[in-house]
Amino acid sequence: MGTEQIPQPPPTAAAPQHPSAQEPPEEGAARRRRLPDRVGALWTLLTGRPVSLYAASALRIGYGLLYLIFLLRELPHRHEIWGPGSPWTPELAEQLFDRTGWSSVLLLSDDPVYFELCYAAALVTSALFMLGWRTRVTSVLFAVAVTSFHARAIFMTDGGDNLILLMAVYLVLTACGRRWSLDARRIRRKEARAGGTPRPTRRFPSQQFRDAGHTLTTVVHNCGMFIIAAQVCFLYGSAGLYKVQGPTWGGGTALHYALNLELFQPWPALSHLVDDYAILIAIVSYVTVLLQVAFPFVLFGRLKYPVLTALLGMHIGIAVLMGLPLFSGAMIVADAVFLPDRFYTFLPRLWRRATNRARGWRHVPARAAGTTSVPSQGRPGAPGTKRRAAPAGQTARATELAAEQS
Repeated sequence: MGTEQIPQPPPTAAAPQHPSAQEPPEEGAARRRRLPDRVGALWTLLTGRPVSLYAASALRIGYGLLYLIFLLRELPHRHEIWGPGSPWTPELAEQLFDRTGWSSVLLLSDDPVYFELCYAAALVTSALFMLGWRTRVTSVLFAVAVTSFHARAIFMTDGGDNLILLMAVYLVLTACGRRWSLDARRIRRKEARAGGTPRPTRRFPSQQFRDAGHTLTTVVHNCGMFIIAAQVCFLYGSAGLYKVQGPTWGGGTALHYALNLELFQPWPALSHLVDDYAILIAIVSYVTVLLQVAFPFVLFGRLKYPVLTALLGMHIGIAVLMGLPLFSGAMIVADAVFLPDRFYTFLPRLWRRATNRARGWRHVPARAAGTTSVPSQGRPGAPGTKRRAAPAGQTARATELAAEQS
């Protein structure tokens, strides 16, 4: 029995695969081309044209103006914060620099005259950077000034300086002077003077170097703008996640404690008035955490506009209730990087439209009292009135009716 062989079934043909299970060659080729297409689109985005030129100019104007106001506000206290009379002495600053690697041009000399010259140079640099005069040079000088003043007294100012410092360094990479600047105005006047005169033809190596420099400038600018946007997203996201971990924000009482800190009460009566509304405080706490956590995820849709509006109101509230205008201003200016160029180009048109409408209202003649918009109905035969001649048929019919009535 053990030697008996079990009869095997005859071999069957393999079951034919369903046509839909096989991938068409067209889809496979399209899938293989998808990655190079995406890489090519990314390369075109980086090298094709500079993005967000108006947003970069808004950042330049905003941070230049903020730091100029900051230096002017601290002008009476400059010696106690950065100068020879500061409790944070140059020796302490040097010890900190040995650990952190920072540096400051203010410590090159301990002469009071040198400090005054540095302070005046920082004021002038901030103003020129805001106006966009020789932006390539003034952006570097502005970054050096902000870094030097921040490093000299790193424990003497609030948190708004940190963001301004980062943005001042990032703006060096961008072409932030191509819009709304004295440089752009100078270029427009130069082109207007040139008129229709043809440009001189350049030799092949010179033109190649010129195109390469233009491409390099575009790539560096776009990377700088992407870094700024990523920095703001990281700032909001990390702030929201840190708030979630704390029990006070989860309980809705964080703003209650912040409003009762004497250090952040520029108007104590206003702070106590707002603190009386416990439900409002809890709602604002939860909304703040939600906006900050959700901010990086709403940037590619229309939901970002109401989120940016809510964040604007939040920063205004921080500036008014907690007395941190520099920090709030720095955050508001940073949010401007997410607004498209069409928004900035629409603002001048809106301003001109409103101005023209106001001028039209101003030049409308005032109507006399008692007059109405209905035109006066003149009597037949009265001077100054005109009567339209009736057709011949209507005149004959009117004559017949008058004869019948008589």
